[in-house]
Amino acid sequence: MSLDHCRALLVSADPDRLRTAEAAPRAAQALLIPLYALNVEISRAAWASTEPLVAEMRLQWWRDVLAELGQGAPPRTGHPVLETCGFLQGDGAAVAVLDRLVEARRWDVWGDPFAGSGALWDHLESTGGALMWLAARLLGAPDSAESTVRQFGSAAALAAWLRAVPSLTARGRHPLPDPAADAVSELARQGLDRIAAARRGRGQVPGPALPALLAGWQARPLLALAMKEPARVASGTLALSEFARRGSLTWAALTGRW
Repeated sequence: MSLDHCRALLVSADPDRLRTAEAAPRAAQALLIPLYALNVEISRAAWASTEPLVAEMRLQWWRDVLAELGQGAPPRTGHPVLETCGFLQGDGAAVAVLDRLVEARRWDVWGDPFAGSGALWDHLESTGGALMWLAARLLGAPDSAESTVRQFGSAAALAAWLRAVPSLTARGRHPLPDPAADAVSELARQGLDRIAAARRGRGQVPGPALPALLAGWQARPLLALAMKEPARVASGTLALSEFARRGSLTWAALTGRW
């Protein structure tokens, strides 16, 4: 029942990741769907209150319950997402990745401007990059694949971030260190460079971990579009056609080439 709750949560909050998770074998789904639902719950905690101190308390709660899991305690009962996360019990390394992800979500609370593109990349690496690495690790990726997966994950996170710029701006945040068109185009180029670098290390990622990387299936075409037409970011029109979305996911899933 709790897995059904996680799936329902993702239908509304993160349908793209759900789509890739459901393309995975059933055993992988039992790991990816709860992990992605956990990510949704953590991200929502930062926005749960307009009072920053209340939001900080909610994020601290997640740090505390995850620390318990990492130390070997069973998942707390009464929370339908946590109840599905028994695979994290005693896995201190995985919980350390999640702890850094929760810490990075403090940006959502305070919304301080990024000092430069390096600061934005740090944020993306600690959120989307970390999530993709943890997903791949749970599916059997070795430590030697971490750099490759994180590069691809952070680039995919940038693509999603650029799509979210209008909504983040409307909520009073400053999502880009420099919103000028040439700066946005340069960011997108950096993301494409990361994808190219990750693809050169594709052989380090074993086949069973492929579903984790499918979550970035739209990243390359979206970043290419943003580099060519950066004005789409501010206007909220950075998107692929439904045909292109479905086609690129099917191609990636069938060929294993992300």
